[in-house]
Amino acid sequence: MTGKTDAVYIVLISIHGLIRGHDLELGRDADTGGQTKYVVDLAKALGQQDTVERVDLITRQINDDQVSRDYAQPSEALNGNARIIRIPAGPEGYIPKEELWDCLDIFTDNLLQWLSRQPRMPDVLHGHYADAGYVGMRLSHLTGIPLVFTGHSLGRDKRTQLLAMGLHSDILEQRYHISRRINAEEDVLATADLVITSTRNEIAEQYELYDYYHPERMVVIPPGTDLAQFHPADGDVHEVGFIQALRPFLTEPGKPIVLALSRPDERKNIVSLVKAYGETPELQALANLVIIAGNRDDIREMNEGAQAVLTEILLLADCYDLYGKLALPKHHTQDDVPDIYRLAAASKGVFVNPALTEPFGLTLLEAAACGAPLVATENGGPVDIIGNCHNGLLVDPLDTQAIADALLSILNDPCQWQTFSEHGLRNVRRYYSWRAHARRYLDKLQPLLKPQQPVVKSTPVRNALRYRSRAIFTDIDQSLLGNAEGLRQFVDTLRSQRKNVFFGIATGRRLDSALAILKKNGVPTPDVLITSLGTEIYYAPHIKTDTAWARHIDYHWNPKAIRRIMADIPGMSLQPASEQSRFKISYHYDSNLAPGVDDINTLLRQEDQAVNANQAFGQFFDIVPARASKGLALRYFARQWNIPLERILVAGGSGADEDMMHGNTLAVVVANRHREELSQLYEAERIYFAQQPHALGIVEAIGHYNFFNDDMGAV
Repeated sequence: MTGKTDAVYIVLISIHGLIRGHDLELGRDADTGGQTKYVVDLAKALGQQDTVERVDLITRQINDDQVSRDYAQPSEALNGNARIIRIPAGPEGYIPKEELWDCLDIFTDNLLQWLSRQPRMPDVLHGHYADAGYVGMRLSHLTGIPLVFTGHSLGRDKRTQLLAMGLHSDILEQRYHISRRINAEEDVLATADLVITSTRNEIAEQYELYDYYHPERMVVIPPGTDLAQFHPADGDVHEVGFIQALRPFLTEPGKPIVLALSRPDERKNIVSLVKAYGETPELQALANLVIIAGNRDDIREMNEGAQAVLTEILLLADCYDLYGKLALPKHHTQDDVPDIYRLAAASKGVFVNPALTEPFGLTLLEAAACGAPLVATENGGPVDIIGNCHNGLLVDPLDTQAIADALLSILNDPCQWQTFSEHGLRNVRRYYSWRAHARRYLDKLQPLLKPQQPVVKSTPVRNALRYRSRAIFTDIDQSLLGNAEGLRQFVDTLRSQRKNVFFGIATGRRLDSALAILKKNGVPTPDVLITSLGTEIYYAPHIKTDTAWARHIDYHWNPKAIRRIMADIPGMSLQPASEQSRFKISYHYDSNLAPGVDDINTLLRQEDQAVNANQAFGQFFDIVPARASKGLALRYFARQWNIPLERILVAGGSGADEDMMHGNTLAVVVANRHREELSQLYEAERIYFAQQPHALGIVEAIGHYNFFNDDMGAV
């Protein structure tokens, strides 16, 4: 096996939820569940390996009086070589992951800035879930660092399950931003060098639904469980403190326990378990039902989803008269969890996971390690867990009768119960240890790792540029030109500040076309030209090309294959040769004949072409390499010349400019007839919508941001 032999530096990215190294608040809400524990345990396990120099688990910094101050600390040690790093992005407070999408470009910019201050760049980036996958993808495009992805759960499968429950597609978009998430997952899968899954079922049932499904890039590495914490009772289990929390609920507390432990989320499908229990008198006679569904003080103060689930459970308890048989305690700590499993096992009970789909099922391992047999959903990770451990039964989570029958078959057969319990104890230890996981993980990374090389720097082109501390970048056609008086004011402003500011152009035009139209309109030659939609970078005064950028974006670029694929699509015709370049293929788009843009992107994905494809003004369609865009090229420039993004003003007027306006740049959308293409940016941070058109709008933004003062900032 070939690869890097020195100690490895790994960056794990997991953005949402509440992440700390102790007392994890699992089940607090939909964002603080199994993934939180997984990434913390993974970081700790990797940090204990001799071949690992350093592990940084990157998450979002949270300053919020409603949560612990732990989540505001910039760093937290996990063990000798592993730590948590918290990066600010978006609002200071704790927000749901669905509200994080507009903050991810800021998170990316802040994280890249932090990484640039470290002694060296990481050897690998590993994004967890779609949001962190997006951040990892952007960083990989900018730096060339290999990307590893773990989805944990995927949007296409989630959408199918929620639609099956009767949720309308409009609600899915509003509540979960599901299309945005799925598109991000497609792009991440196109970029990822390795995809780590927990089970084979996860690959077959979730990843195969994606256009960028590459089985050769996927590997199954089951996570581990902490066997020092999760084990059978070693004393009188009835002396543990948590039993006192159950006794007020139960008339006959000595019965076997049917246990469910998850957050109160509709996808966890606890309601179906309560229905199965309530509809089966024989099951009620045999066992008590204990549901540990997060922590609460007042259901009315919980989020809408948790309220709905818990309210439905209470209504069903009343409907089926489950008083004295159903326990729904309000509070538990993470330290209580092993004892809760041990109570179920000692009572000769069963642990149930009835989730609509379960990406892995860490609670199943924990329960099995404590000796409890399992009944679990047939959708997702439990298929592999029970397949390996032979310690329970799989059921259709929407079939309440099947759930009841599976529970009865175990509870009514002491020999079967004992066999399942013993198999679970033995096989969890055999198949699911963190040490084995970390070793296999590092083994799979080896082919991706290359010796560290210094970041390529462009040759200085003019010493005077070194002293410029900020930059203005603008598109030509929809931003700079179109108002003669505005252009005159803008040029005068530039000339008065030439010693302090870079002037840059970011355009879809080729270099020759850009220079010609700028000269025709009396615009001074820019210091930097980003042309052909971010695929080429040139520096004045000699218009020197940045060859390092060209080498960087050439990664996996196959223009011949792209032209062959596009030739068969109706309504698409190549633009003249004057509009083509080495890294840009441009078409005329006839909306009356051509498929939708999403359909064309799907076709390109299915043909394994990882590209950036964009429609502009309803009639043009451009394809460039995945690592190229106006925004990526601008950030490359900023790193090369050490210009903070917060000191770069970018001006745009159409959808083609959106990529460079997200994140930490100061952005202005000038007023023009194509401005509606950027209307979705109205709520974004650091984006100003000018009242004036074209260059007048740029001048307006310079004043709005107080751009040439050191204490500049949005007003």
